[in-house]
Amino acid sequence: MIKYQKATFAAGCFWHVQDKFSKAPGVIKTTAGYTSGKTKNPTYKKVCLGFTKHAEAVEIIFDPKKVSYKKLLDIFWRIHNPTTKNRQGLDIGTQYRSSIFYHSKEQKEWTIESKKEYQKKLDKKIVTEITKATKFYPAEDYHQYYLKKTKCAVL
Repeated sequence: MIKYQKATFAAGCFWHVQDKFSKAPGVIKTTAGYTSGKTKNPTYKKVCLGFTKHAEAVEIIFDPKKVSYKKLLDIFWRIHNPTTKNRQGLDIGTQYRSSIFYHSKEQKEWTIESKKEYQKKLDKKIVTEITKATKFYPAEDYHQYYLKKTKCAVL
């Protein structure tokens, strides 16, 4: 029996994040959504207005025999700027914060170690939050695999 694992990352707009992780070998499924907020069943509009305190995030189901959590962390660090608080490019707001939501003690340890290693490579301080995963709410259907559906240029 195959035992998949879960990872959750926020690195700016979830369209870009989902696109990048969905292409990684060993990733079974990605879901764009919202996490780490204070409102049940948040909507895109409410999240964007800053009312819910959720982060736009991507929940990843992966096969650890094909891709390690450490490899997913490596992808996370490379696809965004972890030194800008509540911002990625032109997207500004708490929903665009850089965050890693761990699902186990091992993930927490690997995440902390990974952050230390990446910090050595940068001149600016990493502001990525590391917190325990909480309830994840899938985003509206039209957000799922948005870049693929609309054939938008990948950032």
